[in-house]
Amino acid sequence: MSVLRLASRTKLYWGLIGIFLVGMLFSPVTSSGKNIFLSYGNLLDVLRQVSTTGLIATGMTAVIITGGIDLSVGSLMAICSVVCAMLLTVPGDTPASAMGIPITVLVALFVGFAIVRFIFTNIEKSRARGEAGRDVSLNATRGLLVPGAVGIVLGAALLWYLIPEAEEKFGVLGVLIVVPCVGLFFGAINGFIIVAGRLQPFIVTLAMMVTALGIARLTAGQNNAVLPVYTGTNAVAEFDNLRSLVFGIVPMPGLFFIGALLIYGAVLRFTPFGRYVYAIGGNEEAARLSGIDSGRVKIAVYAMSGLLAGIAAVLYVAQYRQGKPDAGAGLELDAIAAVVIGGTSLMGGRGTMAGTFCGVLIFGLLSNILQLHNINSNLQLVLKGLIIVGTVLLQERNAADLLAFLRLPAMRRAPTETPAEQQASNETVSRNIGGSANETP
Repeated sequence: MSVLRLASRTKLYWGLIGIFLVGMLFSPVTSSGKNIFLSYGNLLDVLRQVSTTGLIATGMTAVIITGGIDLSVGSLMAICSVVCAMLLTVPGDTPASAMGIPITVLVALFVGFAIVRFIFTNIEKSRARGEAGRDVSLNATRGLLVPGAVGIVLGAALLWYLIPEAEEKFGVLGVLIVVPCVGLFFGAINGFIIVAGRLQPFIVTLAMMVTALGIARLTAGQNNAVLPVYTGTNAVAEFDNLRSLVFGIVPMPGLFFIGALLIYGAVLRFTPFGRYVYAIGGNEEAARLSGIDSGRVKIAVYAMSGLLAGIAAVLYVAQYRQGKPDAGAGLELDAIAAVVIGGTSLMGGRGTMAGTFCGVLIFGLLSNILQLHNINSNLQLVLKGLIIVGTVLLQERNAADLLAFLRLPAMRRAPTETPAEQQASNETVSRNIGGSANETP
């Protein structure tokens, strides 16, 4: 492998190293001469701050690899933050419990059914030794009765656990079950409408973004722009563990982010589902003709995006001690920017979770560097926008085309022909029309 090819493949990591070096070299120092950027507390703050965006970017990566886009994740995080805060602080029948508990039971029914059916299908495939291919048929017992029974049992068990929680106040485990299920439900609706209606993901998720924002405001109530969460007073004290340092070393939100990234990355890299995701993004029609159920894969991808938005909402409430209808305003753009900076192509078919991790860190370190130098927040937005555009140009290899287009008109103008070249051109034209170059009209 040549040096240039190796540099091209690792350019993202060089970018991360480069921005880290910039932050280190130009960092302000304390009165004692310590580098603020390199301080352990500052780096922990960076990891804590990027965790919410990172979780959403993790789900967004798979969506973009399929050639789609999800503009609703910010609003889904907002509605999930409202549900989380209300479940933690308000006992009894609330709009959050009225929405969250039925959705959780419904999700449990479907997940239990799907997992058991998936297991039986793979068992039959292994017994058939690949002869039946993907069209393995299950009898009524294995294909419907047993998966349905497992789904019902799982849904009933969750209902038995959640109803007493709603009568008092939800604990940590309760919100970690209900809130991600709410996000998964709305994400699955996105995928279902895109597949069943054959609509563009941009339109569907844009509509969901507006709809979820309205639902979040209706759930919170007109007089509740912010739902405060005070652990130990109006919420359980254990909820504070979600914002603490694990063993005094790593913030809990960072562990959620890294864990989700590793799990989803392994799924995309080592499982048939991951191969299907890349195949759909590369050429959906070819993937469909090869036997891949692109509709199911798309629904699953958008559902996972909503699930991770729900987890991010729980961590948001724990970190900022509040839930509000505009909690995720603009977060979808930050997630898309981090994914694109990480090398995922907006055309689909290309991208990795490792790249997304680097993109999230680059975005977070850039914001931290600008904040340490007290750069105006509006100027920060301008600089981030320019960096995003430049990064995409380099990744898509369009920078050379842009530079060629921006050259002076004189440089782009075709060179003038010499008299000899003009004579040769005239002779060619004359021969083509049947005349002579020396003839005059």
